[in-house]
Amino acid sequence: MFFKKKVEENILKNIYKKDRLKRYVTFLIGLLLVSISFNIFLLPCNLIYGVSGFGVILNKLYGLDPSMIILIGSVFLLILSFILLGKEKTTKSVVGSLLYPVVVKLTVPIVSYINLGINDTLVLTIFGAVISGFGYGLIFKSGFTTGGTDILNQIFSKYFKVSIGNAMFFTDGLIILFGAFALGWDVLMYSVILLYIISIMTDKVILGISESKAFYIITEHETSVKRFITGYLNHGVTVLEARGGFTGNNKKVIMCIIPTKEYFIVKEGIHSIDENAFFVVTDAYEVYGGE
Repeated sequence: MFFKKKVEENILKNIYKKDRLKRYVTFLIGLLLVSISFNIFLLPCNLIYGVSGFGVILNKLYGLDPSMIILIGSVFLLILSFILLGKEKTTKSVVGSLLYPVVVKLTVPIVSYINLGINDTLVLTIFGAVISGFGYGLIFKSGFTTGGTDILNQIFSKYFKVSIGNAMFFTDGLIILFGAFALGWDVLMYSVILLYIISIMTDKVILGISESKAFYIITEHETSVKRFITGYLNHGVTVLEARGGFTGNNKKVIMCIIPTKEYFIVKEGIHSIDENAFFVVTDAYEVYGGE
């Protein structure tokens, strides 16, 4: 067990050592984008999200410096993380947790040089969410986090036995709800839009835009389907052995990776060969080897 843990630790160390300079540059660009978006869009529009949401709320109610609120909240959560999650998990959040409020403070002067001339809160919310989501995607893709509610989500997940997704829904939901009571119910609506777009953009940056589709096909006309894909479309296939969960019968599953632009041709081609064919199509974000 000890040996296995050591091997896993070495794998992680090698991953984090790889392209270290590129990772740090990507992390800093992401941090800059998130901070600029906070000062230009989130703070003026009263948009609530994560620990920075408390910065917005307390700034509007009492005029407190939002970067200081974010720093205090981040340090408190780091201490909580050290107590409840341990040293190893806390270490991964230290850099982002401490740098984020600093960069937020440093980017405040940029606001005075940018006059968007737009008063439409919905438009500002969308732009702020897109920029923030892109920034968070770069941060996560480089192997870092900004701490904050990420720590809180891990704590909830560990001690209340819920998924990270449900923990995020609970923690961010409570913060947004608190903001709605403090600043008005329109804050809740715009913040939900913000949160939704940020989550989509973050995933798109981390995973990329899917250029391929993975098909998993079960058909009575295995040979014809394989010939159509390999002979006509010139794509390779892999045949997997499977067993029906209900019937217990052995089945063949044809797996193939198809460019997204050929999705319609493959789908219709399979239906033309076998109207009763069963297939599942998923996005394939990265494809290595093979053709």
